[in-house]
Amino acid sequence: MIFLAHIIVDDSEMLEKAIKRFKRMVEKEGIIREFKKREYFEKPSTILNRKKKANARKLLKKNRKGRSDY
Repeated sequence: MIFLAHIIVDDSEMLEKAIKRFKRMVEKEGIIREFKKREYFEKPSTILNRKKKANARKLLKKNRKGRSDY
């Protein structure tokens, strides 16, 4: 998987501003999050358990939100 994040820096633009723009772009594209996720091997069963727990939390949150309307 290749991630490509680049910015074009004008001659009149301050370097700090360009770096902030680059950091925002990298964060928005999720490059660092993806790198940290792939930094270590994770067993398929662990991935499955994590996804099940995340779905359960999402469903619980959705159910709580739906009940507050009544």
